[in-house]
Amino acid sequence: MRARSVISVAAIGLLAASPVLAAAPKEPGTAELLAEIRRLASRVEELERAKTAQAPIEQRIEKLENHNAAMEKAMDQDTISETEPQIAARLKAAENDILSYKKGSKTIDVLGGIKVGAGMTVVGQNLIGQSQEKDGQLNWRGDVTLTIPAGTVGDNRGTIFTHLRMGQGRGLSNVSNSLASVNGTAFQRSGADNTDAAIGLVEAWYQLDVPFGGDMKTAKHHMEITAGKMDPFGFFDKNAVANDETIYFMNSTLVHNALLDAGGDVGVDPFGFSPGLRLAYVSDADKWKVQAAVFETGTGASFQGSNEFPFRIVQAETTERFFDGLEGTYRVYGWTNDRATDFDNKRGRHAGVGLSLDQKVDDYVTLFGRYGYQLKGKTRFDQSVSAGGEVNGSYWGRGADGLGLGLVANHVSKTYRDKSARLDNDNDGTPDLGYKATAFEQSAELYYRYRVMPRFDLTPDFQLIRHPGGNPSGEVAYALGLRGQLTY
Repeated sequence: MRARSVISVAAIGLLAASPVLAAAPKEPGTAELLAEIRRLASRVEELERAKTAQAPIEQRIEKLENHNAAMEKAMDQDTISETEPQIAARLKAAENDILSYKKGSKTIDVLGGIKVGAGMTVVGQNLIGQSQEKDGQLNWRGDVTLTIPAGTVGDNRGTIFTHLRMGQGRGLSNVSNSLASVNGTAFQRSGADNTDAAIGLVEAWYQLDVPFGGDMKTAKHHMEITAGKMDPFGFFDKNAVANDETIYFMNSTLVHNALLDAGGDVGVDPFGFSPGLRLAYVSDADKWKVQAAVFETGTGASFQGSNEFPFRIVQAETTERFFDGLEGTYRVYGWTNDRATDFDNKRGRHAGVGLSLDQKVDDYVTLFGRYGYQLKGKTRFDQSVSAGGEVNGSYWGRGADGLGLGLVANHVSKTYRDKSARLDNDNDGTPDLGYKATAFEQSAELYYRYRVMPRFDLTPDFQLIRHPGGNPSGEVAYALGLRGQLTY
């Protein structure tokens, strides 16, 4: 080492200068000088070892300081860069999810804990490729929700929820006996003229939250008891990117399980709601939930019939982290409807099972999948499978935008396939369809949601339906549309 060499030279110099040193009053001996030299050399070695050991710490400190500086710079910018730290990108993604309008309306906190949500949707569509081509259809829908705290009893907390909906225009609806409806946003009373706007209180329910082992803020488990008129799909068969026709897909077979919704097994009123009772046990710590509910169907859904609650559904769901810690939710459920309607317009008991899942596979990519299987009942379609996803616009510098693609395939049941060619539900002596339903009905939807300004999105939308109604020779239907969504 260099330090040791310097000390050695100094020592030789001292020895050479011994005549001068001899004149000193107290002359140290050679042995003492060598001992002092060794001590100094040993100390230098210790200092060098300490410096060597300290170097990685200093490097780590420097790296941490550089990382913190990069984080501060990244978080000061709204856009997302490929070179910024991954944690900054994920924080921005989380902020974007929080600020996005998941339910079609932005919830505004009001004094006293009351929450108001509102949104308005306008859709224009045109059908192409059908011999009975329709003119362009325009419809609008407005939604206003009010959530009111209903007091507490001990640690138990109550909530009242109301939902007012209004609208005008039937939209394109179904195409050539297809299971799919290309416009799930339409809201119009049955039999009403398009000049009459529909308005109604479509939901009104009370929920009691009962925590276990503390209050609602600290308890790891709680129970939910919900009663009133509600949307069953507000609790069951939910999905992160395929659950709201005002934001994501508009095709009804992509919004919910096709066998329950478009197939009619859920049995709700013409607007999609029904009175019922729901119980749920929720593990807040482990992020899983088990729930069950009973609902009225048919005339009972409109408060015109009995209170037998013939539609019953049970669901279990869990939220897990895959793909480097990204969240996904997995749901499995089963249902039965004792007052369902068969394809020949007779009453029958239907039952089925299904699953719905959504999973983030990247910070800005969420995939979804659904499957339904009919266990019992004379239905037109006995299986339905859908898949797709949405890519967030952060990849191209527009974090509020979204690009979505969804695909659906619906399988014709054997019973319907065998009877479809001669089915005559109107009893006029002429078959209703004029064909034998043997093909899969296939649908696809592609949209791009463009944020024009805060609270206002425009979404160009393209859909196609192949083999509508299971018709193997049916024309392919194309629907082009534009959706405007205003939230406030």
